[in-house]
Amino acid sequence: MKKVLITGAAGFLGSHLCDRFIKEGFYVIAMDNLITGDLKNIEHLFPLKNFEFQHHDVTKFVHIPGELDYILHFASPASPIDYLKIPIETLKVGSLGTLNLLGVAKEKKARILVASTSEVYGDPLVHPQKETYNGNVSPIGPRGVYDEAKRFMESITMAYHRFHGVDTRIVRIFNTYGSRMRLNDGRVVPAFMGQALRGEDLTVFGDGSQTRSFCYIDDQVEGIYRLLMSDYTEPINIGNPHETTIKEFAEEIIKLTGTDQKIIYKSLPQDDPLQREPDISLAKKILGWEPKVSRAEGLKKVYEYFKSLSPEELQKKEHRDFSSL
Repeated sequence: MKKVLITGAAGFLGSHLCDRFIKEGFYVIAMDNLITGDLKNIEHLFPLKNFEFQHHDVTKFVHIPGELDYILHFASPASPIDYLKIPIETLKVGSLGTLNLLGVAKEKKARILVASTSEVYGDPLVHPQKETYNGNVSPIGPRGVYDEAKRFMESITMAYHRFHGVDTRIVRIFNTYGSRMRLNDGRVVPAFMGQALRGEDLTVFGDGSQTRSFCYIDDQVEGIYRLLMSDYTEPINIGNPHETTIKEFAEEIIKLTGTDQKIIYKSLPQDDPLQREPDISLAKKILGWEPKVSRAEGLKKVYEYFKSLSPEELQKKEHRDFSSL
């Protein structure tokens, strides 16, 4: 049985990856320090013999006994609310955490896939974004803690690949949505869904003309899995190229939920990208991958998930107290 280590395993993306690798017959070691993850996302896997959970911070020394075939490094705060509250932890998990896991990959001769992001392109001057575009990022802006952590992650991963011969993969993940997202994590899909379900007006930052492209979780996981199993070592975009404005998206949510809330507008946060759309030509060519789930279909599934949450979860404003970190 092949063995895979998944960091950030109790998070949104990490937990779905655990499901996929269990389904594929792997032995899964799930690792998370639970700063932004939640055990309820993976508790259904605890009874399985080919699943184990390690409560550990990857910025500290990582030791995995025995053989290891694959590592997927998905540990990181991934929403603006989180990484603006815990900026130093965000920088550390992208730098020290990546360094530690590359060391494990080198020692075990394991293949490692690191989760980068469309944020490496910053507020792009090229549209749509190809992997060859080097980005427009402010290293000292408030979002720089996430953007630069991921850019460093890519740099050190390629250095380990070239200098030490470590078998590496880099995925640049664009906006992804699905079940297990936290309603209070600040990202647009759960934010709009939560506001609609609570009967609140939908908050759009800026004038709503900024664009995003939303990829359903099942499509994202399929792209990541195909990349891991491929021979391609350069960064590759995985996302949905069907772009929409935030205003149009808010109107879609109001229509889907059958609510009659207004859209209210607030000032745009600093360094918030105005356009975001992946060029997925490379993923199509190299991986034979493209998204299959339409936004309408995916949003219906997500709406059913959020509707199933308890009233307490719907009203929850804070994930946890970060003041002690």
